Order: sequence, then C-alpha cells, then structure tokens
Amino acid sequence: MADLSLVLAPQVPADHIAIEKLDERAFGPGRFARSAYRLREGVAPDYHLSYVARVGTLLVGANRMTPILCGDQPALLLGPLSVEPAFRSGGIGEALVTKSLEAARAAGHKLVLLVGDMAYYGRMGFKPVPEGRLKFVGPVDPERLLYYELAESAIEDINGPITRIH
Repeated sequence: MADLSLVLAPQVPADHIAIEKLDERAFGPGRFARSAYRLREGVAPDYHLSYVARVGTLLVGANRMTPILCGDQPALLLGPLSVEPAFRSGGIGEALVTKSLEAARAAGHKLVLLVGDMAYYGRMGFKPVPEGRLKFVGPVDPERLLYYELAESAIEDINGPITRIH
C-alpha cells in the first residue's frame, strides 16, 4: 500500500500550474481583485521560502512568500495560503506557514506581513499591524493587516507604504 503521509517541499516553477488551479478552487475568480494580489502580480515567489504540501503525488496545499518593501525596509508577504477544500481543517495550512516562517528566519529575514483573519493567524503568532504604521496599496481592512516578527522588535523600524520589489 502507498504511503499517503503529508510531505512539505519547497515550491518549484513546475508547480505553478497546479498551484494556480488550487488557488482557483480555493478562492475563485475574485482573488485577482484583492489588493495583496497586486503586490504579488508579476513577481516570482521566493522559492526557498514558499512551500507545497502533497499527499502522495496530489498537491493539497501551497503558500507563497513574496519579497516586498515596507517604507524602505525589506519584508515578506505571506500568501496566498491555499488548501484543497477536501483537506481543510487538517493542519496543512498551519504546517505550511510554520515551515515558511522557519525558512525565512533561517535566511535572515526580519518581518512577514499578510492580509488575513486574526482568529486563524493569531494562533501562529501573527499580530495586527499598529494603526497608521503601514499603508497598503489598495483597500485593505486595517484589522486584517497582520505581521510576524522573525527578529525581535522588527516592526519598530517599519513605517510607510507597502510596495512591490520589481
């Protein structure tokens, strides 16, 4: 019988089509209108920090880490985090986020941002960005703009617009 345990592996360019199909199933066509998508559009993920989850050969989850700027300071944008609907609530999303945060810390990054729900990401240590500290491109509910410090007090040096790295 085949081993069907969960395997996390760094994303590779060849995963792109399968991840796009997963994102379509998880988020639908409205994902292109989201402000966070604008920061990622046309920018390759950091493949050393972005992961996929597989059960056997089936891709069941993926996350992306994209380099961004917060003011003049480098940071990372986490997302999208997508999990195949039939595999949700099994810890796959949390495992992907944890793996990416560990890799980002090991690579010397200091700060990760995301747009998401505090109820979910707060369990992993994310906190709301202090009001007025960062300005997101496009409309974003300020309560959904979250951060995770990979280095102590990393948020203290950050302010200004959140922009793409070209």
